[in-house]
Amino acid sequence: MIRRISRPKGFTLIELMIVVVIIGILAALAIPRFMQSTTKTKQSEAKLILKQIYVNQRTYRQQSMMNSYYIPAGPASAATPNAFNTIWIEVMQTCKYSFTIVATNNTFTATATGNIDDDATVDTWTIDQNGILTNTVDDVTT
Repeated sequence: MIRRISRPKGFTLIELMIVVVIIGILAALAIPRFMQSTTKTKQSEAKLILKQIYVNQRTYRQQSMMNSYYIPAGPASAATPNAFNTIWIEVMQTCKYSFTIVATNNTFTATATGNIDDDATVDTWTIDQNGILTNTVDDVTT
């Protein structure tokens, strides 16, 4: 008759601690990249609306009797979503940015500003009558 020696089944404390350390290292590498990608996604909201403003400003000027760009009374934001209704732009209630347009008859500059990651830096994007989109202050890298 052969007698088997039974060993307790399970993991040792050292093995568990090594797994916890590995998970901690992976989390330390992954979380900052995840946060940066979510803020970059929020920036796409500003770029999209600014491009809509550009296209709609050009359309407005072509349809205008005086051949001029739309000059709004104030900014558009989540608090004032219908400020740019004249150029067919509506800002959603969940929007993180505030949009302003400074225009003359022949030029305009639309600006989007917003604090997308709750720090002191305010993300700022602009687009002009030539369609040049510029990130003047990048809240993701600062």
